[in-house]
Amino acid sequence: MRTLVQRPTRGPLVALGVCVAVVLIAQIPFLRNRLFYVWDDSAVQFLPTWHHLGDRLLAGEWPLLLDVDSWMGGNLAAEALFGVWNPVNLANYALVAQFDDLAVAAVVVKSEFLALLALGTYLLCREYGASRGPAAVVGIALPFCGFTLYYEAATWAAGLMAFTWLPFTWWAARRAARGAASPLWAFLFGALAVTTGNPYGLLGVCVVMAALLVESWLKRDRSALVRVLVVGGLVALLVPLVYLPLLGSSAVTVRANQGFSSDGTLMPRLSELINLSMASHQPMVKGFGHSIRMLTPSAYFAWFVVPLLPWLHWSRLRDRWRPLAGVLAVGAAYLLLAIGPSNLWMFRFPLRHLEVVYLAFGVLFAVLLTGGPRMDHVRRRASITAGALLLTAYLTFAAGPWQWRHHLVALALLAVGGALALWLARRGRLVGTYGVLVAGVAVGLVAQTSWFPFNGDVAEHRFPRSVSELRAQTPPHEGTTFPVGTVLPGNVGLVAGLSSVGSYTGMSFREFAAATCMVYHGGTCAGSLEKVFTPTRLDGVVLADLIRAESVVVENALRPDAQPPPGWRVSSRSAKFTVLSREQPLPWPDGRLAHATAGVRVTEDVAPHDRDESVRFSKPRGQAGSLAFARLAWPGYRAELDGRALATREGPAGLLVVDLPADVEGGRLTLRWTPPGLPLGIALAVLSLLGVLAYAGFTWRRARRDRVLVPAERRAPAELSSSGV
Repeated sequence: MRTLVQRPTRGPLVALGVCVAVVLIAQIPFLRNRLFYVWDDSAVQFLPTWHHLGDRLLAGEWPLLLDVDSWMGGNLAAEALFGVWNPVNLANYALVAQFDDLAVAAVVVKSEFLALLALGTYLLCREYGASRGPAAVVGIALPFCGFTLYYEAATWAAGLMAFTWLPFTWWAARRAARGAASPLWAFLFGALAVTTGNPYGLLGVCVVMAALLVESWLKRDRSALVRVLVVGGLVALLVPLVYLPLLGSSAVTVRANQGFSSDGTLMPRLSELINLSMASHQPMVKGFGHSIRMLTPSAYFAWFVVPLLPWLHWSRLRDRWRPLAGVLAVGAAYLLLAIGPSNLWMFRFPLRHLEVVYLAFGVLFAVLLTGGPRMDHVRRRASITAGALLLTAYLTFAAGPWQWRHHLVALALLAVGGALALWLARRGRLVGTYGVLVAGVAVGLVAQTSWFPFNGDVAEHRFPRSVSELRAQTPPHEGTTFPVGTVLPGNVGLVAGLSSVGSYTGMSFREFAAATCMVYHGGTCAGSLEKVFTPTRLDGVVLADLIRAESVVVENALRPDAQPPPGWRVSSRSAKFTVLSREQPLPWPDGRLAHATAGVRVTEDVAPHDRDESVRFSKPRGQAGSLAFARLAWPGYRAELDGRALATREGPAGLLVVDLPADVEGGRLTLRWTPPGLPLGIALAVLSLLGVLAYAGFTWRRARRDRVLVPAERRAPAELSSSGV
């Protein structure tokens, strides 16, 4: 008797191929421009901070909630976007810390997330019924759509991390809703999306869960409704852990452009979507500053979409609109968000929503392309395609006529690539068709990175990306350094060995920024030199003493006349910087105590951790006093004097001050900082973990019981088939 051997499914191999293809294609921008993935915020905020946090993790520090030496940017719990509760983020920080070259670290980490995004998109397309070929094509194309590549991957890395987990969450939640997979997977991916700390990830989870509720309701599936509600509710319990510190700190911070307004910044028009296949198109969208046209192809999706639109199986929308209702709902919701207004509370720049529109449209495209392009009415379809290509080419030319050569190349890609793909499909060679579509993604990216080798819509920062080279070029200094001008932009000082008071922050600290004339990227104005040496209302102590600054580095182009005040000296002078240093060391070197009022004698000050400090003091009974610390007075500080609670307050420049009661002669003052809402957030997170484990166990037992009760020959074919990828 011949033994039948079941052949392994090709699904995992196709999924692996999708990831490998994306990793390879992702190297094209890097080969064109070595700094492509370490640009703007990635250069001055994300990569340096990742490297720094990775060093701290490898040194055994966790959780990473506060970095007092980073000052305005040091409230990591409230900044949220570094995802300090996300295990994948933390693992990548430890990885980045192994690199000396931040540009290489960037291409490694971002290739990883682009590949994961492609895999999630592929799985989502398969979940909605697309065959492997179209699902793979869309999965490979989506990571290289204009906004995702030029903004999320190149600059706003937290957005890429959040977007990556959205298709996984959608895929796993839909499978859980129809009882095909454990709710643990939906919870896991939803948790990863939420804990990235980017609010767009949270928004995406909410919209996807709402869309699945609509889909379940239209199918009259009450069990699916319950499953989505339970999983969504359990993921929602993680939100306080991530965002309560942000909300609890908002009273002292500055969040630019909050509320509801519309100034047109990064707000695309619907007409721009007509050109989503033209690789050379620069949308007429208001950028930063006074720009009226974007310098990147930020509205681009994929070259093959417009050429193939007339050849898709559009009748499937009519026949399968209920199963596809979730896709339609997500696409419609995000399309409304993408066209404005430009400011909705903490959600700015509506162009950010366009990539989710393309995700939803990509799923529909893959479903409608399944089985290959339609080959009936060839002349009619070819005429429609030709007209669509001419229209999109003309609109692209009208937006930038001086780049007509680029537009001709882009049009040739659409025409030649589309014709070749259709020719292969007509001969039944669908694998060849899908291969042409994928090859066109790479060819289009080669052209785009030739025309647009970097994101010209955002800031360019010119400094070495090598950690060792940065350290060698950092001005000589001692201890905590106050910058006058821009010494190193953003958080670059974290890897350069510069303990700068200036750092990149998305929140800022209102009083400190005003007192020092410091902006969000850590630079200061020319008047900061006087501000830091001006006596404050706290016993006339100058701000430089209150922040325990040991060096002041002055940018000569901003202040060529810098002279040291009494007690300071010029320790170094170069063509670019003048460095002022203290003549005498600061007291209390083991802690962050900056000043004790007259009559208060400090015998010990120890700060074993950024969140804790202990001061032993004595003073005459009946005399009040105060202690000022080189710490920003973030909400969450608690002071105790030998177990007795004391109030904390903001001192000059928003620094932390503790007033000592008059009825004591001394004792040990302890400071401890806990992010606002953290205990509640942890409790709810533990509850969510226990809840999902219990719910997963319940669904597993119920599914096992149903399999026992229903004979195999009576089960639905879909229930018996493999759920492979």
